Amino acid sequence: MKFTRRHDLDPQTRIEIVKDVWLHQGIYGKMTQIAQAYHISRTFLYQLSWAARHHLEDLLSDPQHLVEPPAFLLEPWMLMLRLEGHCSIPSLSSIFKHFDYEPNSVGYLSESLQDYGRSVPSTLSMPHQKVVFYLSDEIFAIRAPILVTIDAQSTAILKIELASDRSAKTWETHFNDLGAHRFHSLGMASDRGVGLKAGYQAACQDGFWVCDQFHEFQDLFNRCHQLERKAYSAIGKELEAAETFANAKSEANLQKRLDQYERARQACEHAIERYDQLDLLLAMLSESLHLCSGAGRLRTVEDVRSNLTLLLSLIEEIDDEKLPKLLKPIRSHLDDIFVPFRQVERVHTELLEVMPEQVVEACVLAWHHDHLFYQSHGKKKHCHRHESEYWLNFSEGLLDDQFDALKVLVFEKLDSIVKSSSLVEMVNALIRPYLNSSKGQITQETLNLIMFYHNHRRYKSGRRQGKAPIELLTGEALEGDWVELLIQHKQEAAANASEASNPVLELVPSPHRQTAPSEIPPDQAVCESSADADHGWKPTDVEAA
Repeated sequence: MKFTRRHDLDPQTRIEIVKDVWLHQGIYGKMTQIAQAYHISRTFLYQLSWAARHHLEDLLSDPQHLVEPPAFLLEPWMLMLRLEGHCSIPSLSSIFKHFDYEPNSVGYLSESLQDYGRSVPSTLSMPHQKVVFYLSDEIFAIRAPILVTIDAQSTAILKIELASDRSAKTWETHFNDLGAHRFHSLGMASDRGVGLKAGYQAACQDGFWVCDQFHEFQDLFNRCHQLERKAYSAIGKELEAAETFANAKSEANLQKRLDQYERARQACEHAIERYDQLDLLLAMLSESLHLCSGAGRLRTVEDVRSNLTLLLSLIEEIDDEKLPKLLKPIRSHLDDIFVPFRQVERVHTELLEVMPEQVVEACVLAWHHDHLFYQSHGKKKHCHRHESEYWLNFSEGLLDDQFDALKVLVFEKLDSIVKSSSLVEMVNALIRPYLNSSKGQITQETLNLIMFYHNHRRYKSGRRQGKAPIELLTGEALEGDWVELLIQHKQEAAANASEASNPVLELVPSPHRQTAPSEIPPDQAVCESSADADHGWKPTDVEAA
């Protein structure tokens, strides 16, 4: 529908519109009908209504209340509550109504957020070719798949899209679009999604694929948890049998209860033994998949192959009928599991060319404990920090003036080796609350907003503390907070759009006080934005601090 522009409405028509709105207040769907009848946008209709109300309040209110309050803006509150606070739009409307902030309708807030989502892209674009390592995954909104690809080092979302399916062709288009935005992929880590893997191999033929180790061994660890629960259950049954035996009186009953206790005891010992064996072997398996040994020597493919083959054979000998079935797919995927260790071999060769082996092992141990520091808690965390500092001091004593440069070299090379796609699960966890609050009814504009929020918010803890993903990706510092940048970007996008965008709205305090004068005259209408979701926005558009 073509909307009537603000300057095409005479004052009498504006008065008639306001009368219609006030006569039909509280009637569901009437605002939409009025907007259609007068060929105006609902945004303009709301603007006209509350502007008229505020003028009447100014004329009729008690003079003692004519104190001008601070000019708070609506947009930062709306964006913070929606993105940072994970508020659903109905909850957001309820909060604004409680404090008498207007406009506060669900429809208006929803349209305003959609307008913000249309102003930001679903795919990042780089000014020059950027070499990255993809982490890709799928998450579902009801039955519609959401395709996500992030950069392994910066964790920046490179592309997010609400797709019709997750076929190889759809994923191929997804990766080709990233290539068109000047991203070059060295490789990709993911689960074994058929369409995902095939689409990547078709689009990035010179890249290699890394299977996610978490998904490869997840069934074994799940089985370990099941055996643990069975062991605790068997312990409970043994205690119950012992109490029953203690309460027996007659000799015949004593013997019967004793036999029951003996069976419970044997079952308990068997359950505990199965769990202990599998738990110990899985701990050894996890350790064998670390990039280096406890002595700091980087592992080779043959080392890992030998260790894994032995451990899988020992796991199969455990008296559990389900383990052989779980081990079969793992054995067929061993070559995929070894891919990261081929990178390790190349890194080891490169490091030996610039420093002695003893120094390499010391620096590798420092990196290894620094890596585990961020994954540990409590005493283990402090232990890994102490070990990392010890080996760094040891290396510094051997390298002297070359230490700083060589330390950076070792850490960067080892950080570049990707063994899993677990970081993309962090993004999935970020998206999930928005899916829950919207009951799965999510739009591409909402995904664009989530992507902008994630890429421009600064981490509060961890190894990336104080840095935003987009800063880590581009190497350029951001000027301000993500809310300020989003509002600024929308204003810049609106200035280039063919139609006028929504004006900046102000929070309206309680009707007992006078409202602050609007920054934009209230008699100006608002037309819906036509900003394209995939315009040529680049992360480098924000000037470096």
